[in-house]
Amino acid sequence: MAEEKQSLRVLGVFAHPDDPEFFAGGTFARWVAHGAEITFVLATSGDKGSDDPNMTHEELVAMREEEERRAAAALGVQDVVFLRYPDGELYPTLQLRRDITRIIRLKRPDIVVTCDPTVYWYGTRALNHPDHRAIGAATLDAVYPTARDRLNFIELERDEGLLPHKVLTIYIAGAMDFTTKVDVTDWIEDKIRALREHRSQIPDMDAMAERVRGRSRDRQAAHDQVRYVEYFRVIQLER
Repeated sequence: MAEEKQSLRVLGVFAHPDDPEFFAGGTFARWVAHGAEITFVLATSGDKGSDDPNMTHEELVAMREEEERRAAAALGVQDVVFLRYPDGELYPTLQLRRDITRIIRLKRPDIVVTCDPTVYWYGTRALNHPDHRAIGAATLDAVYPTARDRLNFIELERDEGLLPHKVLTIYIAGAMDFTTKVDVTDWIEDKIRALREHRSQIPDMDAMAERVRGRSRDRQAAHDQVRYVEYFRVIQLER
């Protein structure tokens, strides 16, 4: 049976270009296919992500922003916002929280997707980027209580007419203690196609594709089935 179309508004708030695709590309593609309107917010433009000795910050920003726009479009997402904080220097400051609060009140999402601010490492072989922790902390603080309560950053209402907004559902990507898995079997190739747009970051596209399929494979599926999933900790707030 076909899944019913949804008129959901979704806001994905991440640190770098390519984060939406790596963390939740299949889920975003699935939601788009079912009628959701999605906006990506990138706190930085990834201006440190190059080992090319001739690369400049300005050239890399232009390159990575264009890669992200193409990657988002491959998932069906047309609305991409860059806050242009310095890459590798992100902190959950009041200014960052204000910027995210402004977009929440402007876009009024039903669902916000962001990173887990509590994860410092994955197993014994990988560390989490500090910018991922910072954007997760700032976003959760923007969702609750800042975007909800009108006296927080009152100038947003007074000067821009942006009324308070209560987000009801948060999907936290990259969480070790996940509560939900989203079946992205029909969208795993859309995720990979989007990631292929990040040419400045991924030297071996075929190896990337195999890693994504391997890491996304649902180990609990029946032995004769190949299913792909993405994992989240989902928080459902009361109205």
